[in-house]
Amino acid sequence: MVDKEHIKGAADKVKGAVKEVAGKVTGNDRLVAEGKADKAEGAAREAVGDVKDAGRKVADAVKR
Repeated sequence: MVDKEHIKGAADKVKGAVKEVAGKVTGNDRLVAEGKADKAEGAAREAVGDVKDAGRKVADAVKR
């Protein structure tokens, strides 16, 4: 099941990748750093989504 955290995480990772590439192309180190930070935030959100999914699976297994 995909939840909001997975979607937000994927969006943050894409946004970060775009910023990072734009920063590299323009020589803007600050933009590169922002892009890397956005990608890290996206990965963290996806990890939160994974934990939520695991919790749901455990709850479903206990119900059975």
